[in-house]
Parts: sequence; structure tokens; C-alpha cells
Amino acid sequence: MAPGARGRGEAVEGGKLSRRKGRRYSAYLRRPSCFKPACDPPAVVDGGDQRVDKGGGREGEQRIPTHLVVMANGIIGSAANWRFAAKQFVKKYPEDVFVHCSECNCSTLTFDGVDVMGERLAEEVISVVARRPELEKISFVGHSLGGLIARYAIGILYEKDLSTKCPEENGDSKTYTSGTQHVEEKLKGKIAGLEPMNFITFATPHLGSRLHKQIPILRGSYALEKMAYHISWIIGRTGKHLFLKDKDEGKPPLLLRMVNDCGDLKFMSALQSFKRCVAYSNACYDFIVGWKTSSIRRQDELPKRESFTKSGEYPHVVYVEKPKTAIVQQEDILETMVSQPKTASEMEEAMIKGLTRVPWERVDVSFRKSKQRIFAHSTIQVKTHFINSDGADVIFHMIDNFLL
Repeated sequence: MAPGARGRGEAVEGGKLSRRKGRRYSAYLRRPSCFKPACDPPAVVDGGDQRVDKGGGREGEQRIPTHLVVMANGIIGSAANWRFAAKQFVKKYPEDVFVHCSECNCSTLTFDGVDVMGERLAEEVISVVARRPELEKISFVGHSLGGLIARYAIGILYEKDLSTKCPEENGDSKTYTSGTQHVEEKLKGKIAGLEPMNFITFATPHLGSRLHKQIPILRGSYALEKMAYHISWIIGRTGKHLFLKDKDEGKPPLLLRMVNDCGDLKFMSALQSFKRCVAYSNACYDFIVGWKTSSIRRQDELPKRESFTKSGEYPHVVYVEKPKTAIVQQEDILETMVSQPKTASEMEEAMIKGLTRVPWERVDVSFRKSKQRIFAHSTIQVKTHFINSDGADVIFHMIDNFLL
């Protein structure tokens, strides 16, 4: 449009153009999600769980994706937090992956506790799988608290027969018994009836937030850490779980129990069923989740900064620790550590011993030289592209190494 024409257009439309500008700019100035009464609209592509057609072609011209990727947000988050990552996923693998950004745990619903949110996510996954009979594989990607939610959900979904219906639904109690040998064999090692592939977490507090320096913004102050422990009720049952304060029916804290199978909840069997488990961690400037808890390491196991390297393709990925052979723990000793911990340090050790029965790949990330470093906890996820765009290479690293 010529300059003169544009000027005439502005004059004719009056305030419409400025209103459009206002709407465009307001997209970058959204209200904090904790003040939103309801969840954000679905994050990706139409309904939160669709795919982008390659080259703009019609869906019928392509192979139907058979790999479900479930993405779970963190505390006070929403499905929209995964918008960038989800779009990059379907852009790279348009005929392979079907991305679903979970919508069931958003805003203040994330205060309800890891168990309640895990149950919600499991039900949501069951619903997605029921709508998509062509699905064959499944992967989970969780940011922050979302990683713990996903760990709980897979414990529910492990070897679960989705074809089983309650007697009330069928009107015939006989149909409820589907535990035949054939069905059991078919479901063996499956998550929601699908083949488990990748379990990936970003800045997830796997060991909770109670221990020394697990919340970096408190600067290692014992007084502040003690205060945080006492006011953790602010974020509801989730706070109890993160600070290892819950003792439901005299049981050990939930995060401690989640390093073992617990009755029908097969937390560890489910995690061990994935072909690849990856923990992405911020080595610095994450003020919410510490490096130890997100990488499932002891203090003396953290890489030294002089061993950090940079790659041109992934400038913020500074250290990659390949999976080690899973450490076989004596079950009776580990069970005792989990059921009878005496101190916070003992709980941490029990969780590390339990979780390292899985061969984790650890990817350490540093935004030390980035202008967005103070937002590292969100930048590692590219939560909002406008202010977290420097984390794009971390997302690309995840996608490029994704097991299809």
C-alpha cells in the first residue's frame, strides 16, 4: 500500500487501526496466570492436540501420526506454555507425532496436589487415546511440576486395560472381567496401551524443594528455607508434597513413595518401561528449582563448570551426560530407606537411589550470558517466545534427539 493510501485508510477507519495495535501489543502483556479464573485456551493447533499439515496440504494426503506426545505444564501454568515447543515438534515430524498439551491442570488447579493432578492427567490421556485408535507409541514431556505430575500419571496408566468398562456403564457385570492372559500379555510394559518411548523433564524438582539450596532464590539461607517450609501451605497440597510434609495415613511423603511401586500405582515400573528418560536442568539462574533436584544428582556429582562445552547448534546446552547403567539397589534396603526416613537428607538419598534405577540422560543448560538469564526457569521451556526465545535451542535439542 502506498504511503498516501495508508494515510487515507487510517483516516477513514478512525480508531480501528489503533485498537488493532492495542490488541497486538496486549498479547505481550497478558495478566499473570494466577489471576485468571479459568484455563487458557488450548495451546497448539486447534484443540490442543492436533497436528500441522506439511506444506499446507490436506490431512488425507499424509500418513496419520501414531506417536502421542503429552506435554504437561508447571505450577500456575497452562497448556499455552508449550505452544512454541509443540509447534516445533509437529513442524519437524508432521507425519509421526501427535502433540497433546495437557489442559486439565492449569492456573490454581496446580495447587491441588501431585496425586490429584496426576489422576487428572491420566484421565485426560485415556480420553485422547480413546479418540485416536491409530496411536501406537507414547511420550511425556513435563516442565517443572509437570514432570512430577507425569510421573504420577504413568504410574496409573502402566499396563492399564483401557477397554475395561465398569458394570454400571455396560449394564452387565460380567464384562468387567477382562483379565485374560491374552490381554495381560498385550498390555505388558505398555502405558495406556501404547509403547512407551521418551520421558523428558525440564527443570523438574524430582527430589522436592525442601532440602538445602533446592530453591536457589533463597540463597542458601537456612532461615529463609525454614520459613519457606512453614508457609508452603500457600500453594495447597502441592506445597506439602514439594516440601515432603505430607503424611497421609501415616505413610511416607508422596515423592518418596513415588520412587517405588505402591500397590496398584506402578511408579517405578512405569518409568523403567520408557526407552529413554531425560532430565534437562538449569545449571544457574533458575531461582525456583535447584540444579541438584532437577538433575537427580548429589552435590559432588554435579559437573564442574570447567567441563562445560558449547556447541554452535545448541549454544545453551553446556553438558550432556549419557545414560549410565542403571544402579541395581537392594530392594529391602531401599524399602527401609523409603518407609523409615529420619531426616531430610535421608529422604533425599532414598529418592536418588530409587530414581537412579533408571538410566537417565542428563542435559545441563546455562543461560549465564543470555539477557534472559533471570527467567531461566521459563526460558528453558520457551514459555513465552517474546521473553524466553533464547531457550529455543534447548527445545530443538530435545526434538532432534527425540526417539520416534
